[in-house]
Amino acid sequence: MGASQGYKWLIRATTLLIIFLCFFVFLKLTPIWKPIFQIILTILLPLFISGFITYLLLPVVEGLHKRGAPRTVAILSIYFLFFGGLGFGLYKLFPQIIKQVKDLSENLPYLVNTYRGWLEEIDFRTEHFPNEIHARIEQGLSGIENTVNQLITSFLEFVKDLVNSLVLFALVPFIVFYMLKDFNIFKKAVWYITPRKWRRPGIELLKDIDESLGNYLRGQLFVCVIIAVVAAIAFWITGMSYPLLFATIVGITNFIPYFGPIIGAVPAVIVASTISMKMVIIVAVIILCLQFIEGNILSPLIVGKSVQMHPVVIILALLVGEEVAGIVGLILAVPILAIFRVVVTHLKLNFEKQIQMADTND
Repeated sequence: MGASQGYKWLIRATTLLIIFLCFFVFLKLTPIWKPIFQIILTILLPLFISGFITYLLLPVVEGLHKRGAPRTVAILSIYFLFFGGLGFGLYKLFPQIIKQVKDLSENLPYLVNTYRGWLEEIDFRTEHFPNEIHARIEQGLSGIENTVNQLITSFLEFVKDLVNSLVLFALVPFIVFYMLKDFNIFKKAVWYITPRKWRRPGIELLKDIDESLGNYLRGQLFVCVIIAVVAAIAFWITGMSYPLLFATIVGITNFIPYFGPIIGAVPAVIVASTISMKMVIIVAVIILCLQFIEGNILSPLIVGKSVQMHPVVIILALLVGEEVAGIVGLILAVPILAIFRVVVTHLKLNFEKQIQMADTND
């Protein structure tokens, strides 16, 4: 019995060491694989988005079909409701968001000059400080200026890439339709190419992934939409510049646990600081109120505890996701981690069963 326990601990320690070594090598090879990964991600992103939308809509389609509606009618009804509503929203809101992005890019030189003026003023007022302290202050101010410029530039590049990808995203509705229509065909194809001994464990694995991930994704998406709508109304009422643009950013980044509200607040606070200190306080209060509502009301009520993982593990996953794919990696980190957790749990159970069978045979 003692030898068996020691063997188990040795296997666990070795597996953990191998995982850390693979992770270390993976990060060291970032300059090699990252450009290739970004190209592949750009090409496959419409397919991933289509799969995600199909995953969200499929339970509704199946529910209507079970209630007696023909499958084709159920698919067309949900399809047109979803994409019709989405298309109407984009038709009304997207031109306004693009206009606000254009206005922001045109005002970018003014924003940069405003920040530079503040930094020069601080530098002038600290000129009489001792040389060492003055040098430290200059170094800190230079770092702040570089950070602000980098944030603004990164944000505008992200928006530009998003607009440039609209042609690829136009394929999404067509892919979703055929995924919903031929879902059973895809399911049978996967079933036939899967070895017989893996079919039952595979079904159990997919069922557990769906239970762990499905409620989280659907609930979190609903929460993000609510947060974006409330943020847009709050920004508009208080007179904040570019309300739709910043509300969209707040809604999208809210999908990122812990860091999302902070990331979403940064662009709004940067622009608000060029208006007045009062506007900075207003924006900060709005973000804090949204965070309170999301953390204490919406998420517990809608999302619940779908993904039961320690916060430290989630933070590590977010750091890896940001390193691999930037903002997209931050958004996908927790869903991928949830899938990985379920897969590891199933592998562990199968491994323990094999050890028990080996001990029984001995």
